Amino acid sequence: MDNEDRYRDEFLKKYEAVGKTGGLDRLAAEASADYVVFENVRKVYHVGEVDIEALADASFSVGKGELAVVVGESGAGKTTLLNILGGMDTLTSGRVVLDGKEISGMSLRELTNYRRYDIGFVFQFYNLVQNLTALENVSLATQICMDPLDPAETLKAVGLGDRMNNFPGQLSGGEQQRVAIARALAKNPKLLLCDEPTGALDYNTGKQILQLLQDQARNSGTTVIIITHNKAITPMADRVISVRSGRVQDVKINPHPVPVSEIEW
Repeated sequence: MDNEDRYRDEFLKKYEAVGKTGGLDRLAAEASADYVVFENVRKVYHVGEVDIEALADASFSVGKGELAVVVGESGAGKTTLLNILGGMDTLTSGRVVLDGKEISGMSLRELTNYRRYDIGFVFQFYNLVQNLTALENVSLATQICMDPLDPAETLKAVGLGDRMNNFPGQLSGGEQQRVAIARALAKNPKLLLCDEPTGALDYNTGKQILQLLQDQARNSGTTVIIITHNKAITPMADRVISVRSGRVQDVKINPHPVPVSEIEW
């Protein structure tokens, strides 16, 4: 067993120690529950004298350990949905729940703690601190958490064991996105939210990132939600949530998700 494999094994054991895994039977049971609940959510933005309805009666649920893809065209309401689920925006009406905790009734201070402890974010353009190394970027996120994973082990688990001391400018786009994913995972979050995580990447690198996210859901029980406009990647998901004009048009459960290596677009 080489060093990369050894560190991956240690990383997964740490997940098991904090209760994020526990065998296939347990994962199946957890996935059947409504871990994420979005219920009749409405969001209205007031712009001068004009009201813009970004979400209208949007409802869906996601089980623990699932990988869900929220798909829709630009302006469909995907990012608003993600911002509300991630505690970065508030809703006008409805209810949002994560792991039995109602987010929609939280104060601003409670939302800050929710973002800090429960949510991991992966953005399209990485948002790395340019004058910090990969290891320092990941370590920075762990300083605000209650039960973080080891930053070095997390970077090794995403295949960057030999790039930890490089700055973002010395890394490729795919490597920078891996650092961003490691930064989110090292927080040991309940939910990993990914906003167009392959939007700034080439085809092959994008597939590698999607494979990494699929592996996290499969191997470590992380609940992952990916926001995208690319319908071609939906076969990789356990659950596909289609959004159009601020409404959830359809929710499909996929009993046989396809490996990312078999997806073409």
